[in-house]
Amino acid sequence: MTANTLSPRATLPSACAGLLTVALLAVIWQLSDGSNQGRAFSYSLASGALFGLLLQRSRFCFFCITRDFVERRVPDGLLGLLAALAVGTIGYHAVFGAFLPDPSGGRLPPDAHIGPLSWVLALAATVFGLGMAISGSCISAHLYRLGEGHFASLATLAGALLGFALGFLSWNPLYLAALQEAPVLWLPGTFGYGGSLLLQLILLGALAAWLLRYRQAGTAAEPKGLWPLLFGARWPTWVGGVLIGGLAVLAYFRVAPLGVTAELGSLARTSADSLGWLPERLEGLDGFSGCATVVKETLLSNNGLFVIGLVIAAWASALAAGDFRPSGGAPCDWLRGLLGGVLLGWGSLLALGCTVGTLLSGVMAGAASGWVFGLFCLVGTVLGLKLRPLLRLG
Repeated sequence: MTANTLSPRATLPSACAGLLTVALLAVIWQLSDGSNQGRAFSYSLASGALFGLLLQRSRFCFFCITRDFVERRVPDGLLGLLAALAVGTIGYHAVFGAFLPDPSGGRLPPDAHIGPLSWVLALAATVFGLGMAISGSCISAHLYRLGEGHFASLATLAGALLGFALGFLSWNPLYLAALQEAPVLWLPGTFGYGGSLLLQLILLGALAAWLLRYRQAGTAAEPKGLWPLLFGARWPTWVGGVLIGGLAVLAYFRVAPLGVTAELGSLARTSADSLGWLPERLEGLDGFSGCATVVKETLLSNNGLFVIGLVIAAWASALAAGDFRPSGGAPCDWLRGLLGGVLLGWGSLLALGCTVGTLLSGVMAGAASGWVFGLFCLVGTVLGLKLRPLLRLG
C-alpha cells in the first residue's frame, strides 16, 4: 500500500467506516428538528461522535497514559491531559464570565461539575483508580475500545451498572455522614476569574515543566498524505488534548459538560428502582451536578446519545485506521473487567462523575473537587498497578 492509496484488503473496512459516518450524519440531521430538545439531541450525538474520534485516534485513555509514565517514564499522554485541562480552563472561564459576571456572590455556574470536598470524594476517587487498574481502562476508554472490537469491555460496563446500584445503596449513610455538610469550593468564587485562571494555569504549567524533564525526542516517521496523517499513526496525545479541551468548552456552552456516566447511572437507577432495591429517598443526590442520574421515563437522553455517538465514531475510526480487531477475550478478562467495573461504577456514583466528568470538566470549571479527584484517582491507579502482578493481570 502506498502512502496515498488503500489496498483492496483495506477498502471494505474503509467503506464500512464511510457508511457509519454517513449514517451518523443522517441521524444528527434528523434529530435537529428545530425544537430546543431536538437541537440538544443533535448536538449531543455530534459531540459524542467527535469525542469518540478524538479518544480513539489519540489513545486518550486516562489509565494508559498514567501507566505509560509510572512504568516507562513516558510523559506524552499526561502532557496531553494537561493540554486539555489548560485549553478547557481558559474556555470555561470565558464562558462563565458571560453567564455569571460576578463569581463572588455565592452562586455557582449552571450545570457545572462542582462537587463537595470530603473524605468520601477521596475514597471514591481511589476506588475508581483501582477499578481502572484492574479493568485496564477508565469508563470512557472502555467505550471507545468497544468500538475497536474489545468485547470484554462489555463485562466492565455491566460491572459498572452493578457498581452504580451498590453506590445508590450506600449513598444515604455516606451523604449523612460526610457529604451533607461538606464544603463546595469553587475557585473563581474565592479568587475571582482572573485569580482562578492564573492559579490553575500555574499549577498545570508547573506539572508540565516537571513532566517535560522526562520527555525523549520522537523517532516516528512523518506520515505522507492526508489519509495516513488522519488514520495512519496515532495522533500525538497533545493534539487530542487540545481538541478535547476545545470540545469540552463547546459542549458546556451548548448542552452540558462532558461526561459519560450519567446514562449508565440512570440505567442502573431505573433497573434498581424497578427491582425495589432503592431507598425511598436518595438524600441530596439530585441536587448535585455531575453524575446526574434519573429514573428513565423516555428512551432518548442527551448523555445517552453522547455515549452512542462516542462508540459508533470510535468504531468508524478504528475501521478506517485498521484498528478494529474483534476479540472476545479470555474468561479471566471478563472476570477482571466485571470486578473493575463494579469499582468504577461505585466510585463514579460517590464521586459524582468519572475521569471525564469530575476530573476533566471539574478542573476546567475551577472546581477544587476536580483536583482532589485527580490526586486520589492517581493514588488508586498506582496502588492498582502494584496489585496487578499479584492478581496476574500483567
